[in-house]
Amino acid sequence: MSSGHSSIPPSPKAARLSATVLSHGIMTNGAASAHDSLARDQHIWLVTGPAGCGKSTVAKHLANSLQVPFIEGDEYHPQSNIDKMSAGIPLTDADRWDWLTALREASIQALDSSGDNKLCGGVVLTCSALKRKYRDVIRVAPYFTPRVHLHFIYLDAPEQVLLQRVSARQNHYMGANMVHSQLEVLEKPQADEVDVITVDVAREPDEVMADALSRVVQTMEEV
Repeated sequence: MSSGHSSIPPSPKAARLSATVLSHGIMTNGAASAHDSLARDQHIWLVTGPAGCGKSTVAKHLANSLQVPFIEGDEYHPQSNIDKMSAGIPLTDADRWDWLTALREASIQALDSSGDNKLCGGVVLTCSALKRKYRDVIRVAPYFTPRVHLHFIYLDAPEQVLLQRVSARQNHYMGANMVHSQLEVLEKPQADEVDVITVDVAREPDEVMADALSRVVQTMEEV
């Protein structure tokens, strides 16, 4: 995929934007006025990947840096799904449809509260989106709204890294035994899924977050 390799260097302009956001947490007034055109667009950033890849950490960093709402996808699971995952039972496609639809609707609703942002209107949310057909459910969100752009940020890591991270978590219903089952059904984004950014997360968290933010800023610049 054209945006699926984290080794692609950002343009100088995107690098400057990213540095501004990283340094200040928000856009300065001068930088914001220089990019007023971005404010006319709205962006849905879906941070995806299996358990343990760091979806919440990366998504919160992006939302804070861009000053847009953050939605934790796990909070939209019905209790029946949570009970199954807590018991180590993988979710079926049927278990996920209502959850995915709820996330899609929540992302659109969140855009209404973010339009006055100085950098851009938008929302960042987390969702495993393990299969292509799950991503396709979310892809319906910007239909009939040409100024809304949907992007997936797929966080990629080997199984051993995921297992270590999930094992270290406390008070979370997703156990380490669920990592393997998720990887068994995982359909990594393909080259024709041009709305996907792939980020290698088998690195230090600060490096991952900086890379993800740089890629996001570059993507907004290119819209």
